[in-house]
Amino acid sequence: MAAAVGPGRGGSEFWRRFRASRPGVAGLGLVILLAATALAAPLVAPHDPHATSLVTLAAPGAPGHPLGTDNLGRDIASGVLWGSRASLVVGVCAAATAIFLGVVIGAVAGFYGGWVDALLSRVTELFQVIPRFVLALLVVALFGGGLGKLILVIGVLSWPQAARVVRGQFLALRGAAYVDAARVLGLRDTRIIFSEILPNVLAPVVVIASLDVAGAILLEASLGFFGLGDPNLISWGLMLNNAQAYLRQAWWMSVFPGLAISLAVLGFNLLGDGLNDAANPRLDA
Repeated sequence: MAAAVGPGRGGSEFWRRFRASRPGVAGLGLVILLAATALAAPLVAPHDPHATSLVTLAAPGAPGHPLGTDNLGRDIASGVLWGSRASLVVGVCAAATAIFLGVVIGAVAGFYGGWVDALLSRVTELFQVIPRFVLALLVVALFGGGLGKLILVIGVLSWPQAARVVRGQFLALRGAAYVDAARVLGLRDTRIIFSEILPNVLAPVVVIASLDVAGAILLEASLGFFGLGDPNLISWGLMLNNAQAYLRQAWWMSVFPGLAISLAVLGFNLLGDGLNDAANPRLDA
């Protein structure tokens, strides 16, 4: 009984609009490249990223080390390739956690309104004004920086934006005719929320999800830069942490992982812009 999508708003039309967005297509290409790199890292990495050697601080172009080596002789190219795995896992899983929390909280607040909306809105505002990086830094410093903890901390600190958007959409749609019809038929509130209204608010949620992935990748890299990432995983943030003492002697130790972070964040942000352009109803002919 969900509201029907308007004329020309089907999947083919959405894809046509998305392809017309050059930034969106470029972002999709970067995201696909990141995913392919993460999947193919064990096959294409020239060395074990943890393996040390006597070839320390070798400049890019050294035999067997196209991007050089670090102070322990570890291959930079292998580290960048394997680091994409940690960044993608943290980014996607943390964003999924944030979207789940945001959708549930925003849907409940917008559907019921009243004191429920007021209470959940205050909680949302509280999380929005808390400095996310500072709190993440504190939590990870106190409880450790394992992969699961990083995902949970970043996800729990990233849900307010999705909650506010979903709440606004639910406030606008809870009085729609198809929602009233569902109530007359005796459908339970959970069925109305998740089967009737939620499918009609997914477009902005998808856009927010892509931006949340970019934010999670950047936050994980920032924590890793301060030495609070997962010490058992090769990550771009950890590589930057190792490079701090060698910025003048070995520029490549920081430039290549930093460039990888920039491209990953840029890719997801451009993808989000393209999805927003494709889903924007103001672009209807």
